[in-house]
Order: sequence, then structure tokens, then C-alpha cells
Amino acid sequence: MHIEILNTGTELLLGTTQNTHGSWIGQELLKLGLRVQRQITVPDGEAVRDAVKESVERADVLIVTGGLGPTSDDLTREATAEAMGIDLIEDEHAMRLVVKYFKKLDRYMAESNKKQALIPCGAEVLPNPNGTAPGVYVPPRLGKGSPCAVFLLPGPPRELKPMYQAEVPHRLKALVELTEDHEVVEMKFTGVGESDFHEVLDRSLSAISDLEVGYCARPSEVDLRLIGSSSAVASARVLVDEAYPDKLISDDGRSLEKVVVDLLVAKHWTLTTAESCTGGAIASRITDVAGASEVFTHGFVTYANEAKREVMGVSESLLNTFGAVSEEVAKSMAQGALKTSNSDIAVSVTGIAGPCGGSDGKPVGTVWLGIAVKGKPSYALKSFYPKDRSTFKLMVSQRALDLVRLELLSS
Repeated sequence: MHIEILNTGTELLLGTTQNTHGSWIGQELLKLGLRVQRQITVPDGEAVRDAVKESVERADVLIVTGGLGPTSDDLTREATAEAMGIDLIEDEHAMRLVVKYFKKLDRYMAESNKKQALIPCGAEVLPNPNGTAPGVYVPPRLGKGSPCAVFLLPGPPRELKPMYQAEVPHRLKALVELTEDHEVVEMKFTGVGESDFHEVLDRSLSAISDLEVGYCARPSEVDLRLIGSSSAVASARVLVDEAYPDKLISDDGRSLEKVVVDLLVAKHWTLTTAESCTGGAIASRITDVAGASEVFTHGFVTYANEAKREVMGVSESLLNTFGAVSEEVAKSMAQGALKTSNSDIAVSVTGIAGPCGGSDGKPVGTVWLGIAVKGKPSYALKSFYPKDRSTFKLMVSQRALDLVRLELLSS
């Protein structure tokens, strides 16, 4: 099925508003085994007419976002009716929804808002409990040209997402007659590269019939996408689990930091971080997760050697003998964080983010990561990420969180 997304809004092209609709809708469609073939963004006004006309002649399904408001440049309804050769009428049900919303807010309804009740004749009105503008579904049978199903959804995400989830998936399923024996799984991995998957698994996965395989690589993380019948996906998962048993972060969309917080909650453990080169990036990722306050006690940023001595208790002799970026200092930072916070586990990082500050023995990108756990010997591991500063910090924080994850799984 050829599905297109048309995003309307001048602010999206000016860059003042980030366009997140395409990626979000794409992920939602993938859950159904469908995918977007084309995404277009046009400014408000007359450009919408040409874009809708082109898409309805080419696509099986068109999802339009924005342009349903009461102003003169909101022309999505008009453009859709014109492109499909359908009269535009004032719909009684849509009008009741608009009036009801204003009454709920106890606000005066300006005359211009009646425009939001204009609906292509025969189309279905999609309720919008979070805004004034109802959505619209135009079945493919209504159009005078090529049969194309059109969904008109509001632009604001807080209105669009609930409407999509309530009104779109079941209509799409009816259109394409999706079978029940269909699965889409996205498995997140860390500590393994995309090329490793190609070398180790591609041939075996390609031998499984009714299976589609895809990859998405990011710094220190790879997503493996499996689409197919339940039996095909299950067979693929066996191969993947055997190849990389300890590299899988999640298969349910959870981020690494979310997995770590969930594991801490399940074990009733608390975590502390001691960061130098990452400047608080690890703590920031942890506290991005709802519920982190239950398990995260302290986040120390000891960037200078003086801070490492005074806050983490790293001795002057360790710093002078081995340097701040060393196994010994990383272990001492983790031990100091554990002692100061009285947490169950602590992770530390100390490294050289660059672009200057490296040496032959410790080049830019070098980092030591320490782990301290109550009742267990502390240890430190060395990694090397010769990247720009922001990528270095991201990859170090990823490695640190993964060390915590592995420790929680093994303890």
C-alpha cells in the first residue's frame, strides 16, 4: 500500500517548529506492518491545494496534518474536497463538536470557528476532544479520480496523536485486510556494530521465509527490525539471541536508561554517578526517565582534579602517579561515590573528550569507566571513542549505563 504524509504549516519550513509528525506516524504505521512511501511538507495557503491534488492521484492513503483551523490560510478541507471532486458542506455533527468544545472551555465562539465544521460531503467526522477542529476521514469510494483514502488530522501533537490512535489504525486495517499473523519487532542492541550483524547474521536471517530485516545504526546502538509472520520472527529471534545474548537492551522500545531504571526498581537498588568528562550526561539520561527519583540518589560532576579529591576522596598520590584518566582514579571515584551516597551501585567516568589534551599514552577519546557495588570488588574498564565532544559524551554515557545494566543482570 502506497501511503503518503502531507505536513502543512509555514512554521515547519521556517524551522521555528520542529516537524515530528512524520517520524511518529511512521512508527505507528510500522506497528501495523505498513510504511510511509513519501513525506511532503508545504507552507500554509495555496500550496496545500497542489500538494493534495498530486498525492491523491498517486497514493492509496494520504494522511494530512494541520490546516484545519479557522483562519484564512487553513485550507486543508477545501484542498481535499477540490482535489477529490467532492462538495464541501457544513456538517451538523461537526458543528456540534466545535460548539461543545467552546462550551467546555466556557469561551465565546467567534463566527470564524464555524469554518471548522466544513466537511467534504459523505466524509466521516473524527472527534477531537483536545481541540476545536474535528478531523476528517474521506473513504476512497468518495473520490472522483483515483481511489485514495484521506485522513485530515490537526497539527498540534496533543490533538493529532490521540485522534490518530483512536480513529486511524482500525480504518487502515479494514482497507488493507491485514492478517492477524503478523509481527513487527524492533530490538535495540549496544556494544555491537551494524557490520557485525551483516557478517554474523545476514545470511541466516535471509534464509527465513516471510521475514523482512532492517537496521538503524546510531552511536553505540543498533536497532534490528524484524517484520513477518509470528513463526518467522520467532525463528529470527532465536538466531539473534544466540549470537548476541548480552547485547540486547530491549525489544519493546525502551531506551537503555529506561531499562536501567526498571532494573533498579525491580531489584530495589539505588544508583549514584560520578562523572568527569561527560559533565553530568549520565545523570541527565537517568533523570529523563519517569520514576528515576525512586532509585537515583546522587549525581556528582567532579570535572577538576580538586573536585575529585575533595568530593570523591581520590588521593593526591593516585592523581600524581597515574593521572586523572586512569584505571586507579576511575575505581577510586566509583568507590567514593558509593561511600558518600550509600547507594547500592555507583558508576564513574574519567576521560579526554578533546579536541586537545591527549598524549601518546592517552590519546583524545580515551576513557576509563569504574563500577562499585556494595559487597563486591570494584573494577574499571578502558574504552576509546575518538569522536567529536558531543558524540564522545553520548558514547561514554551509553557504555556507562550498559555496564550498570550488565551488573544488575548478573547480581
